[in-house]
Amino acid sequence: MLVTLLTLLLSFSGTLLGQLGDSELEDDVDLADFGLDIAPRRVPRQVKTIITKETKPHIQELSIKTTIISRYAFTAVYCSLLNRYPAASEGVFQFQIPANAYISNFTMIIGGRVYQSEVKPKEKRVKQERGKSGTKEPGDASPEPEVEVFRMAAKIPGRNRAVFLLTYEELLQRRLGRYEHVTSLRPMQLVSRLSLDVTIVDHSPITDLEVLPLRNGKSNAAANTATAPKPPNIPAKPELPITTVIKNEKNVCKITFSPNIIQQAKITTSGILGDFVIRYDVQRDMGIGDIQVLNGHFVHYFAPKDLPAVPKNVVFVIDTSASMLGTKIRQTKDALFTILRDLRPGDNFNFISFSNKIKVWQPNRLVPVTPLNIRDAKKFIYMLAPTGGTNIDGAIRTGSSLLRDYLLGPDSSPNSVSLIIFLTDGRPTVGEIQSVAILGNTRSAVQEKFCIFTIGIGNDVDYRLLERMALENCGMMRRINEEADASAMLKGFYNEIGTPLLSDIRINYTENSVQYVTQNLFTNYFNGSEIVVAGKLTNESAESLHVQVTASNNDKSIILETDVPLRNRQIDTEKHVKLATSAMATGVRALGTDATQKLGVALGSVAEDFVERVWGFLSIKEGLRSRLRSQTSKDREGHTQQATNLSMTYHFLTPLTNIAVEKPEVLTDGTMAPAPTITPGAGEATSPANELPGDTDDREPQTPDRDLNSQALSQSNTIGKVVRRPTKKFITFSKTSADGDPHFVVEFPLSKLTVCFNINGEPGHILGLVSDHKYSGVTVNGKLIGAPAPPGSHKQQRTYFSTITIVVDKPQRAYIEVTPKKVILDGRDRIVLPCHSTVSVDCGALSVAIVGNSNVTVTVGGNISFVILLHQYKNPAPYQRDHLGFYIGNNKGLSHNCHGLLGQFLYEEVGLAELPAQGDTKPSLVLKVKNRSVPVVQKSRRIYSGTQSVDCWFARNNAAKLIDGEYKDYLMSHMFDTGDWPHGTNRV
Repeated sequence: MLVTLLTLLLSFSGTLLGQLGDSELEDDVDLADFGLDIAPRRVPRQVKTIITKETKPHIQELSIKTTIISRYAFTAVYCSLLNRYPAASEGVFQFQIPANAYISNFTMIIGGRVYQSEVKPKEKRVKQERGKSGTKEPGDASPEPEVEVFRMAAKIPGRNRAVFLLTYEELLQRRLGRYEHVTSLRPMQLVSRLSLDVTIVDHSPITDLEVLPLRNGKSNAAANTATAPKPPNIPAKPELPITTVIKNEKNVCKITFSPNIIQQAKITTSGILGDFVIRYDVQRDMGIGDIQVLNGHFVHYFAPKDLPAVPKNVVFVIDTSASMLGTKIRQTKDALFTILRDLRPGDNFNFISFSNKIKVWQPNRLVPVTPLNIRDAKKFIYMLAPTGGTNIDGAIRTGSSLLRDYLLGPDSSPNSVSLIIFLTDGRPTVGEIQSVAILGNTRSAVQEKFCIFTIGIGNDVDYRLLERMALENCGMMRRINEEADASAMLKGFYNEIGTPLLSDIRINYTENSVQYVTQNLFTNYFNGSEIVVAGKLTNESAESLHVQVTASNNDKSIILETDVPLRNRQIDTEKHVKLATSAMATGVRALGTDATQKLGVALGSVAEDFVERVWGFLSIKEGLRSRLRSQTSKDREGHTQQATNLSMTYHFLTPLTNIAVEKPEVLTDGTMAPAPTITPGAGEATSPANELPGDTDDREPQTPDRDLNSQALSQSNTIGKVVRRPTKKFITFSKTSADGDPHFVVEFPLSKLTVCFNINGEPGHILGLVSDHKYSGVTVNGKLIGAPAPPGSHKQQRTYFSTITIVVDKPQRAYIEVTPKKVILDGRDRIVLPCHSTVSVDCGALSVAIVGNSNVTVTVGGNISFVILLHQYKNPAPYQRDHLGFYIGNNKGLSHNCHGLLGQFLYEEVGLAELPAQGDTKPSLVLKVKNRSVPVVQKSRRIYSGTQSVDCWFARNNAAKLIDGEYKDYLMSHMFDTGDWPHGTNRV
């Protein structure tokens, strides 16, 4: 995703800056700057006054582009600020992000230079002396700091423009039968060109589409959830926001919103338009659910319907301490009166209020839903009077004991769903006040027999305590901000969990066919929600995947199972991904602005990996939940490391990572500081010593895209010297390589022998090629893709390397990811280079040199180098795939403990021995390696793009006995896995 976004930004940043003519830099107001194709006299005086009095940089354009593919939303925000005045001025980019979303990229272009963000792991915080609960500042006990408002301030040189690009991703959650997507439109000023474009593409037909009126409120997250979605069977015809256009075509829906500056001023002159809210659902059939497959990953959406509700046993535990006085208790009572009306016959319930004292409405029992009991419960609620402190521990233990004893009694139904709904607006001040003790007492009281759902109101709540209490007891937490409508949110939250349909849900897949599956065991399924499971396929060439769902509904056991045809699902998923990209392109062409069109193209490229990104998103969320509820520091550290690694892999800003970006340096006279020197190569031909055989031809020397070279590479003040042509370094490298199908070749210089072998892997497998993480800090992994075998071949399929990743941990962590199309270098800064260009980047101990459309040379610390060949096809046959070849250039910096499919042989000596003939058989040859005898035969292999032939001794059967262990020991969990060889070193 970052590759395309950065490249596209660079491609049009020069155009934007070039279009900054003198007319746009005058002090007078030019109405054309504000996207108005009207005569000046038609501009209201108030609007003109607001514009002319504005002294801070003006937002010329704010374009927001969202693509939702099967409930997974990619959003790109493009903001252009113009400083019309001679002096430098601070420009502020601010945007509200949904609390459930992760930022995936941030880029600034200021003064013609690109400033690309970098996601880094958070440093461990030193534990401070723990104070008493009551001494903490409000809100400091949030489970993790919520990334709700992204804000970046930067100096903009006089008479110049700044461009900000922010991207974020989120998996939409289904609540009460609807998905809800919210875009915050709060630029804090009137915007010259404002546009919002949302494209929804789904495998199933889109239903119940609804665009709400702009939902305004104070600029906080509370407004986003203050009202719960109405069930789809309740008719509602809200008035559309002005200029909103909806085009709904079965599986594709496009919504646009683009008010001009006058239309914005009619809504508000403050620039706080509010939230643009879209709600929708998709058509679904009874059965196993919707399973989508793409590039070795799958995602499974399960939301059954038309099931009878399961009876529930519910205990409401309500805070009535003094801090609830006033609006809080009034809204709470109002919500409880509504909830009482919604209880069903067959449900059983009770109420507990707590402050200093704990009051139980019906001691020692739960009562059925009858008119008389409902009437008496209303009286109890009406008489609630806030006073005293907050005994959270006593209240939760009392409620748990009440519910647990009822479940052990004769009146309890074994198939009912039991839960506690716990509400508070404060921290524990009475009884036990230490969170660890309260959580321990809660676990002991619950005994895994029911779930706890917690609700916090206001800013003085220990949200970490509430979230852990919910997570450890199969529930969830809801936060209600101080300014929100607590009554509406409480009703909405109860509606989400008030109708259980299934319990004890288990989703299983064919054994040994999937791995790294996200959560697949669920305590309850509530009406209108959705269960989402994702994972990796271990064998992409398998014909089908068997899926089984087991669950309980009241007194029935439900088993659903089917065989999912993987190839057909892959084709179907690819079709609607293409549909999404084409729909985006059409939508942005209609909007017309160059920036929006670029964003559309960028998001289109990301869509191709959306299933894998869903898996990464869910895996991180799951890791964070596991981290929060872990009971030991070892478990916590393990979950933290796993979630951090995934956050880094997908470049997500999560509670475990920080985002860092260099700010531009502006001189006192308002101009940009001079850029570091960039040395172009003037298009000269490269030295043959730096090219592999076959690289030279009669083509014109290729240079990088002009804007890429002038913009992206001008970051050299942080990433080092960048030149168009690789520096003339003489690189020597051995025949040790993995190329083609893939064919492995190992050169043993000391023994003057060359050995070769094949690895028959599966598409999607990630192979550990070089593993020296503990010593030199270097790891090399390669990912396989599949292709049909050519006609007449004895194989059913071929596999090739589609991606090579080189991870370096010393002196600091960095990585290089190479594909046939691009190279990503992520060290102190992140930079993306196209493989069609000839360019080199020197970043201290790490350097990359690309010979356009030919090869990539990676050098680590001056004594380790790898060469990666680029195999590309202009008009590929059905059995051809663009792929990579990997060669070890210089291994002097790798340790003698190095391992991996290639690394284990770097310092070995081998010998040939002849086995005597037995009977009529001829004498055979064996290779003596590591005290093992490996049968070999002589073969010839072509290497270096077919320009050189090498004679080698071939080991059969996936290199059995030649390599340590067996093939499966070299499978890595992900491209950045630096796991050590499980059986120690290769020394004997």
